Amino acid sequence: MKPVVIKLDAIYVPVALRKPTDPAKVEALALSIAAEGQQTPILIRLDKNRYVLVSGLHRLEACKALGEATIIANLVQARKF
Repeated sequence: MKPVVIKLDAIYVPVALRKPTDPAKVEALALSIAAEGQQTPILIRLDKNRYVLVSGLHRLEACKALGEATIIANLVQARKF
Protein backbone atom coordinates (compact mmCIF):
# COMPACT_ATOMS: atom_id res chain seq x y z
CA MET A 1 0.00 0.00 0.00
CA LYS A 2 1.38 3.37 -0.98
CA PRO A 3 0.42 6.26 1.31
CA VAL A 4 -1.29 9.23 -0.34
CA VAL A 5 -1.81 12.80 0.83
CA ILE A 6 -5.48 13.77 1.19
CA LYS A 7 -7.07 17.10 2.09
CA LEU A 8 -8.70 16.95 5.52
CA ASP A 9 -11.91 18.55 4.27
CA ALA A 10 -12.27 15.78 1.66
CA ILE A 11 -12.63 13.07 4.33
CA TYR A 12 -16.09 12.09 5.54
CA VAL A 13 -16.37 10.58 9.02
CA PRO A 14 -19.25 8.07 9.08
CA VAL A 15 -21.77 8.14 11.92
CA ALA A 16 -20.48 4.79 13.21
CA LEU A 17 -17.07 6.38 13.89
CA ARG A 18 -18.36 9.69 15.25
CA LYS A 19 -17.75 9.22 18.90
CA PRO A 20 -16.20 11.51 21.47
CA THR A 21 -12.43 11.53 21.14
CA ASP A 22 -10.08 11.42 24.11
CA PRO A 23 -8.69 14.99 24.32
CA ALA A 24 -5.50 13.79 26.04
CA LYS A 25 -4.85 11.26 23.27
CA VAL A 26 -5.51 13.86 20.56
CA GLU A 27 -3.14 16.32 22.26
CA ALA A 28 -0.41 13.66 22.65
CA LEU A 29 -0.76 12.70 18.99
CA ALA A 30 -0.68 16.35 17.93
CA LEU A 31 2.54 16.91 19.87
CA SER A 32 4.07 13.78 18.33
CA ILE A 33 3.00 14.74 14.81
CA ALA A 34 4.34 18.28 15.29
CA ALA A 35 7.70 16.95 16.49
CA GLU A 36 8.22 13.89 14.29
CA GLY A 37 5.63 14.08 11.52
CA GLN A 38 2.80 11.65 10.99
CA GLN A 39 4.20 8.15 11.48
CA THR A 40 1.08 6.05 10.85
CA PRO A 41 -1.31 6.81 7.97
CA ILE A 42 -5.05 6.82 8.59
CA LEU A 43 -7.16 4.36 6.60
CA ILE A 44 -9.74 5.63 4.12
CA ARG A 45 -11.89 4.12 1.40
CA LEU A 46 -13.31 5.68 -1.73
CA ASP A 47 -17.12 5.96 -1.84
CA LYS A 48 -18.45 7.53 -5.01
CA ASN A 49 -17.03 11.06 -4.96
CA ARG A 50 -15.59 11.22 -1.45
CA TYR A 51 -13.15 9.57 0.90
CA VAL A 52 -14.59 7.84 3.96
CA LEU A 53 -12.62 7.33 7.16
CA VAL A 54 -12.12 3.67 8.08
CA SER A 55 -9.61 4.06 10.93
CA GLY A 56 -7.66 6.88 12.53
CA LEU A 57 -10.15 9.32 14.05
CA HIS A 58 -7.72 10.53 16.75
CA ARG A 59 -4.95 11.11 14.17
CA LEU A 60 -7.42 13.00 11.98
CA GLU A 61 -8.46 15.21 14.91
CA ALA A 62 -4.82 15.76 15.91
CA CYS A 63 -3.99 17.02 12.41
CA LYS A 64 -7.02 19.31 12.51
CA ALA A 65 -5.91 20.63 15.89
CA LEU A 66 -2.50 21.45 14.40
CA GLY A 67 -4.15 23.40 11.61
CA GLU A 68 -2.94 21.00 8.93
CA ALA A 69 -4.68 21.07 5.56
CA THR A 70 -3.70 17.51 4.55
CA ILE A 71 -3.09 14.10 6.10
CA ILE A 72 -1.27 10.96 5.03
CA ALA A 73 -3.65 8.06 4.33
CA ASN A 74 -3.74 4.56 2.96
CA LEU A 75 -6.56 3.85 0.53
CA VAL A 76 -8.17 0.49 1.37
CA GLN A 77 -11.13 -1.52 0.20
CA ALA A 78 -13.50 -1.87 3.12
CA ARG A 79 -17.12 -2.69 3.65
CA LYS A 80 -19.56 0.04 4.52
CA PHE A 81 -20.70 0.27 8.14
